[in-house]
Amino acid sequence: MSDAQELIPAAKPVIDEQEIEAAVRVLRSGRVVQGPEVAAFEEEFSELVDGRTCVAVNSGTSALHLMLMALGLGPGDEVIVPSFSFAASANAVRLVGADVVFADIDADTFCLDPAAVEAAITPRTAAIMPVHLYGHPAAMDRIMAIAEKHALAVVEDACQAHAAALNGTPVGAFGNGGTFSFYPTKNMHSLEGGMVSADAETARVLRLLRNQGMEQRYANEIVGANVRMTDVSAAIGRVQLTKLAGWTERRIANAAHLTEHITAPNVITPKAAEGVRHVYHQYTVRIRGDRDAAMARLTEAGIGNAVYYPTPIHRLKPYWDPDQKAGRTWDLPETERAAAEVVSLPVHPALTQPDLDRIVAAVNQLGEEL
Repeated sequence: MSDAQELIPAAKPVIDEQEIEAAVRVLRSGRVVQGPEVAAFEEEFSELVDGRTCVAVNSGTSALHLMLMALGLGPGDEVIVPSFSFAASANAVRLVGADVVFADIDADTFCLDPAAVEAAITPRTAAIMPVHLYGHPAAMDRIMAIAEKHALAVVEDACQAHAAALNGTPVGAFGNGGTFSFYPTKNMHSLEGGMVSADAETARVLRLLRNQGMEQRYANEIVGANVRMTDVSAAIGRVQLTKLAGWTERRIANAAHLTEHITAPNVITPKAAEGVRHVYHQYTVRIRGDRDAAMARLTEAGIGNAVYYPTPIHRLKPYWDPDQKAGRTWDLPETERAAAEVVSLPVHPALTQPDLDRIVAAVNQLGEEL
């Protein structure tokens, strides 16, 4: 990378004066934990999920964990999860004492393959956890039909998919609950935080679970945790939420430009399924050839890049069972193939046209070199 070519980062969290002013305003107010800012953030975010009740928590992982707790899942239950995801998807299942059952993904969307989901159902299956990976909605129409057929709960992991939709219905509005993350590299953030969307009855249980089992001080109703969102985070999230629509359109436009102009034959650009609004948390290509060499050359050209996720969850230490001690082995060919081929390129809304041109040129150069 030459001195004249600054690195185009793979992700670029936004913290402007508006976010700073919102945080300072809350700090000066003295109401800093789960106060009016959290309540306002929950109400405003509900517009993204067809008006469902929203409950703010301190992270996307907590959102997943509490939703599974609210459904009463635990030992003896199985939850079907994609292995091609961040470990939090499976960790939340283990944290409630349930067993993770991995199902394979669709090669084009990187999301759960409904046929693989149905094949993974056993008498112990209690829920399905589709992950809207990289901002692409899972095949929720087919997954919901499977869930209804087998009387299963559905928990949407929408932590990468704020404002994504399938046939006009937003993610987070399909299953029993939707979960979102506001980590700094997500499509919007609150420094750190999470949100759960659910029906009103489930939302009340979620509120109890996030605050030591009580809605009124010292009136504990159930055993709960402390995973509250601060008002500082909520205030920042509210500012970010006002910018999300514009940022999303920019991500979609950036992705369209990359897809149109990347022509390297050994680089397979992402596809969006019919009826899908893909919000491109990541712009993820497949490299057919030497991926490590491709990434090194992109880095040398000043193009940020990363692999999400190099090791499928079922091969991580807490889940890896090579001796089949649990009596189960995983046959996930599309998951293994994706983990070996994917590379994510910059697509964030801070990209300029010269940035996009540099990304295209560097990627197309791979077609000549690999």
